Amino acid sequence: MKGLLFFAFLGMTAEIAAGVGITATVFSVTSKNMIVRWTRFPDATSYKVTVSPLSTPNDTAAFAQFGPNTVMGSVGPLSPNTVYRVKVEALANQVVLDTNPVLESSTAPQTVDIDDVKAQDSSTLIVAFTPVGGATGYTLRVENAQGHFSEEAVASSPARVGSLQPYTTYSLSIMAVNSAGRSQPSSPVEARTCESCGGCPPPWRRGHVSPVVDVLPRGGEDIIVVSWLPAEGSVSYSVTSVPAEAYPNTTLLSQNATTVTLTDLDAGTLHIIQVYGWDQEGRKGEASPYINQTTRPATPGPFTVTLERSPGRAWLNVSWEPVFQDHGAVEYTVNSSLGLGCTTTRLHCTLEPIGCAETHVLHLVAANEAGPSTPAGPELFGTFPCPPQPVEVEEGDPGNCTFAWESVALADGYQGFIKRNDGAEDVCNTTGNSCHFHCPCGFTYRTSVCAYNLAGDSDLGPVLNYTTMPCCPDHVTITAPTTDTFEVTWAESRGADVYETHAVDGGGVALVCNDSAPVCVLSDLRCDRPYTVTVTPCSEARGCNRACPPHPRDTPPCVPTDLSLAQGNGSSVTVSWAAENRDANYTVSAAGPPGGSHTCWSDARSCVVDALTCGSSYNFVAVAHSAAGQSLPSYSVPLETAPCCPASLEVDPVTQAMSNVSWSRARGADSFVTTLTSPRGHARCHTRDPHCLMGCITCGTNYTVTMETYSRSGHMANCSYQGFSSSACCPSGIKLYRTAGNGLRVHWRPSSGGHNYTVEMTGSTNYTCSPLPGQSSCDLENIQCGNIYVLLVAPLAADGTRVEFCHQRLYLVTCSGYNLGMVIYRGKQFVD
Repeated sequence: MKGLLFFAFLGMTAEIAAGVGITATVFSVTSKNMIVRWTRFPDATSYKVTVSPLSTPNDTAAFAQFGPNTVMGSVGPLSPNTVYRVKVEALANQVVLDTNPVLESSTAPQTVDIDDVKAQDSSTLIVAFTPVGGATGYTLRVENAQGHFSEEAVASSPARVGSLQPYTTYSLSIMAVNSAGRSQPSSPVEARTCESCGGCPPPWRRGHVSPVVDVLPRGGEDIIVVSWLPAEGSVSYSVTSVPAEAYPNTTLLSQNATTVTLTDLDAGTLHIIQVYGWDQEGRKGEASPYINQTTRPATPGPFTVTLERSPGRAWLNVSWEPVFQDHGAVEYTVNSSLGLGCTTTRLHCTLEPIGCAETHVLHLVAANEAGPSTPAGPELFGTFPCPPQPVEVEEGDPGNCTFAWESVALADGYQGFIKRNDGAEDVCNTTGNSCHFHCPCGFTYRTSVCAYNLAGDSDLGPVLNYTTMPCCPDHVTITAPTTDTFEVTWAESRGADVYETHAVDGGGVALVCNDSAPVCVLSDLRCDRPYTVTVTPCSEARGCNRACPPHPRDTPPCVPTDLSLAQGNGSSVTVSWAAENRDANYTVSAAGPPGGSHTCWSDARSCVVDALTCGSSYNFVAVAHSAAGQSLPSYSVPLETAPCCPASLEVDPVTQAMSNVSWSRARGADSFVTTLTSPRGHARCHTRDPHCLMGCITCGTNYTVTMETYSRSGHMANCSYQGFSSSACCPSGIKLYRTAGNGLRVHWRPSSGGHNYTVEMTGSTNYTCSPLPGQSSCDLENIQCGNIYVLLVAPLAADGTRVEFCHQRLYLVTCSGYNLGMVIYRGKQFVD
């Protein structure tokens, strides 16, 4: 029932723990086995227990695997008196679901062997055994056939077991004990107590009492002081001490003394001491009970101190070689001058907490039941340094930084760490208290430092952020889209959050533009002024970099004003203007009809535009330009040139006293005044038409033609043409005479000028004749009679064409038989 209840309790524990992960404990240990107990874990199909030595945790000493319903099991074989790491894993198809926090537990000491058992008296047995390493004590188990059973804790060998029955056989076994548990019992040994006074040392006389012994382990590790109370009837005493190596079969006699000092003993050695009393008759009384006494341990040899750390924790590991001890346990104590200490039976211990820059003076003392040894040491040990405190980062010259800190105690050197915000890292090792590093503009640097010595490194000191000035922008470009505006652009610079753009003129007047974009427009500038433009990068962390270079730039020249025009001849204009520019050239443009624009240049305040087209409208504009750009155009001034003269003019006679003057179109001309002048008089005509009929012009007269053309706005152009001659005059006194052979002779009176003439007579048949130059008659042959004929006699112009305005004459030519009859004049008519 108890077993069922026990496992039911374990099951309940497993159910409760299942929600929080597997836990395990070491239930019990022996020299070669451990019994481990654990909680259940959901979905586990098996549990695996692994045991490995603490000194070599990667080496498995033993393991065992159990089913899903088992919560306690034994694992072995193991080595005695060894510290192990115990790991329990919950598995599902050999996949680890959970693992307990690793346990540490030691096995029990190795099994002890009983060397000898002998009776001291009728109620006491003395048991001798060989001590084993790592045991802090021993347990003697005593039992007999009559049902006696007892266990008694003893410290060392030999051990005394009392309160037994006389002349009784007992079975004795022994187990070694440490903090983990007990070893397996030794093989049993049987022994029997004495019967009363039988076979035991001779008794005292009635009333004689054995000495009462008090052993004092005073002095050094090689001295035991033995003292006792006087025994009635004893006149002298003897003291025996075992082991025999120190006092081989030696009895120390003491006359009337109750104390003796045993010297030159081995440290850490067990001595079995008895005192006997002697009466006056030389009889030896019953010995006192055995007294087990160990000498103090020897001074421990040199010890080793190492420092170990984990995040947020540091401790000193102190280790040493064991001192000799043939019985019982040795306890070691380490003390530090700073108040830390540890006590252990192992060969190492830990001092904590340990801080930075501490100097420990360490002593090691070994102690057993006899007392402490002489301390070993002192051992001086300095811990790792404290973190240096950074003082500052200074940037002496741009790009060269110094990272400085205060020196700290116990530091052999320092290691500085500099990490840039683009990921670049630098490490500086020094024995001084500063590091130099290259710190280009526009970066943030995270700096920290640690100190180090042989004991280790300090923690990192506080992290100090240092930001260098933002870099000056590159590729600064300044353009002037207008005379009062600068557009400034640049490449974004590293480390800049915002940019200040300043434009300062010669008088100290400044314009400022703030923007996070790499472009800025500065307006309301003054034309033709020198400015200094500076782009200043700024950052929230560091401020503004005022060391960026300025960029000189002039605004474009000012606009020319007060444009005036002075028209010269018909095709040129002198343009003048006012301007306040320092050093500018000027361009004057005259925009006219398509393809008719004209330009002049000057570095003064006027220039001449020529080759203007007549009859056109122009707009004159002046622009100033310099290396800084060009100004806005001036206000335009209009100009209308005089109208053009007709390119061609013709005079065609209509009659001998009237001519038709016609001319080609003239650009810009709205009306015309045409004048004909000759020695015989002149004529004048004012019209908007391209022709004019003019009279009073006598034939055969030389004359000149002039013309005035007027635009609608009143501009006038004088036009002159080469001289003209009027047509030759028509002949007069035309007569027809019959000649022989049906011919007619035409005779006329020629006009002045010696012109040539042509004669044409048309009717049913056409007849012509051309007289020789200078002649005034010619003959027409084979004229048919009985017809009406039209006769025309006209002078010839210089080009050989006849004058068309001469009158035609009608004649009737009659027949007289087969010959010409009378020629009858019928009148005149104009040529069609």
